[in-house]
Amino acid sequence: MVNGLEFEKPVLELRNKIAELREFTKDSDVDLSEEIDKLEARLEKLEKDVYENMSPWDRVQVARHANRPTTLDYIDQLFTDFIELHGDRLFGDDMAIVGGIAKFKGLPVTVIGHQRGRDTKENIRRNFGMPHPEGYRKALRLMKQAEKFKRPIICFIDTKGAYPGKAAEERGQSEAIARNLFEMAGFTVPIICIVTGEGGSGGALALGVGDRLYMLENSTYSVITPEGAATILWKDASLAKQAAEAMRITAPDLKDMGIIDEIIPEVKGGAHRNVEKQAAFIDDVLVKTLKQLLAATPEQLISERYAKFKKMGEFAESKEFENIHT
Repeated sequence: MVNGLEFEKPVLELRNKIAELREFTKDSDVDLSEEIDKLEARLEKLEKDVYENMSPWDRVQVARHANRPTTLDYIDQLFTDFIELHGDRLFGDDMAIVGGIAKFKGLPVTVIGHQRGRDTKENIRRNFGMPHPEGYRKALRLMKQAEKFKRPIICFIDTKGAYPGKAAEERGQSEAIARNLFEMAGFTVPIICIVTGEGGSGGALALGVGDRLYMLENSTYSVITPEGAATILWKDASLAKQAAEAMRITAPDLKDMGIIDEIIPEVKGGAHRNVEKQAAFIDDVLVKTLKQLLAATPEQLISERYAKFKKMGEFAESKEFENIHT
């Protein structure tokens, strides 16, 4: 079994069995087509049962899959004439965030996103997709450039969170994130944000203030990782599975709460199964959304963006404790 997750073991084992029978049939005179057809029918039902009934923890595992497509993978599939731009003009170039200018079906756009590595060496170079403050300042520089030249901004979000190390804090990590939130709220060009993997804490939110916020079906978006929440709440990181269920960090939950605008479906088994097909799903959403947002005036964009975020976190007062001091 290659690149399999615990919950999908039965599916992968059955796929392997079917592949073995096909190979055996090809190399012998035995006709096993009837048995293969039965197994494929069984596989179809099993895939439906497994992939349509995934738990929040299952989705966390898929979002973290080592082969899950990265920002550069989607850029390669969705855009043409991409030119990567580097540096924040203040300190250096953070490889955990990539960005630049490109064309989407002939339309000039600015594309920015978190970037993880595929192996240990690249992950070290990319700091495991956890940006330093210069990464967020680079992103902001590119966004301001996009506004100057009236280019829509497209952000891909996939990070466990901003890097929490000493050097990052010394260089103003919190200020850099807060600055991005403040500036993004007032940009006069369309901003589309897509959570493609893990959307963790302020490190994700720093690229997440947009006119539209979408999530891939098996991605997550949360203030903290399930392990971190379990450690704080129960002093036991091994209870991450329970924390993931309690935190409501999956796309369906966040859609129900009005945090995101739409869920982008994934190919069966996760985006890593077919990058081209997954990119096609994102392509459809970008076409539809850009058509809507480009028709709006700058004033409408800012006003609707403000209203969108203002209504998040609405609360209702409880009378349960109103007489506690009387």
